[in-house]
Amino acid sequence: MPQDPMDFEWSYWIEWGRERILCLLAGHLLVSQISRLLVEKYKPWCLMVYGMAACWLLLGIKGFAVILLHAAISFAVAQFQLSLLTWLCSLILLSTLRIPAVEEAKRKWYDTENEYYLLLFTVSVRCLFCTSFSLEYCWHAPAQRSSHSFLWMLAYVFYYPTFHNGPLVNFNEFSEQMRRQEAFSVKTNLSILIVGIIRIFFWWCLAELMIHLMYIHALYSSALPLESASYWALGGLALAQVLFFYVKYLVLYGVPGLLLQMDGLKPPALPCCVSLMHSFTKMWRSFDVGLHRFLVRYIYVPMGGSQASLLGTLFSTALTFAFVSYWHGGQSYLWYWGALNWLGVIVENGTKKILSISLIQDLI
Repeated sequence: MPQDPMDFEWSYWIEWGRERILCLLAGHLLVSQISRLLVEKYKPWCLMVYGMAACWLLLGIKGFAVILLHAAISFAVAQFQLSLLTWLCSLILLSTLRIPAVEEAKRKWYDTENEYYLLLFTVSVRCLFCTSFSLEYCWHAPAQRSSHSFLWMLAYVFYYPTFHNGPLVNFNEFSEQMRRQEAFSVKTNLSILIVGIIRIFFWWCLAELMIHLMYIHALYSSALPLESASYWALGGLALAQVLFFYVKYLVLYGVPGLLLQMDGLKPPALPCCVSLMHSFTKMWRSFDVGLHRFLVRYIYVPMGGSQASLLGTLFSTALTFAFVSYWHGGQSYLWYWGALNWLGVIVENGTKKILSISLIQDLI
């Protein structure tokens, strides 16, 4: 039975996975386990060299040079130790991905659109990693700068399991865990690997069944069936779409998450089932946990967060959602999506505060 071809993200990553990425991830696993077994002290540098080689192989020397250039510029700007300047640099680097002339030049580097999109997705994610490292550099005292060298930045930026599509791991977590040398057990790691592969294979089968049998995205691409459907049917289609999105990211984040575990790191928690969520706040906290930690640590809290005045909280929340919308592409529908999510979070938190008033509780 033919599959629904309208979900670009799933088709794209599955195709790349079958072609090269799964083989490169297996190579990373091999290098990681050998280095943990023989040269634990040099594991970050072994994985850095492998990640750079994998980047060169997939994206070519020009793609590799772009990512290296982004890292070098971010590191150079971080030397001024000004968070605002670091953010300005990050936003400028991110904006270069949307300049038509630059896009056309990069397209000419590759034979297919898929190869260009791989560079685009990879650089977008690397921008967040460069931002995380640079801000941590700005916030740390000179005595701690040895742990924030350019070499550590390269080890972080070129760490291959999270290289193309995440999940996002902040530099402070990555550095602390990568430095920690723990007892290595081949038997324990093998059991983690086998159980992890079985779980991911189950999720992949479930996603393939959904995309071959339900045709959710094909229905959404045509106005006619939507106009003739009842409200109950539309609700069912919406639920089916978000459930597929959830299962899809169990696979897309499950694979790198398993490799993080094998490397002795703690990956961000996998997405929670959307059927268990009843609020915007919980959705943002527990679906993409890595992105949530990034947004809270580097945008929401520095701008005041919940400790600020009412207007300060509204502003810091709005700024967080504005960045998410811009990072995802900045198209008009993404700004609407970000604004609606911001409104949902504000209404929920406002309602909670009203309901926490003792008089209201007595009335209830």
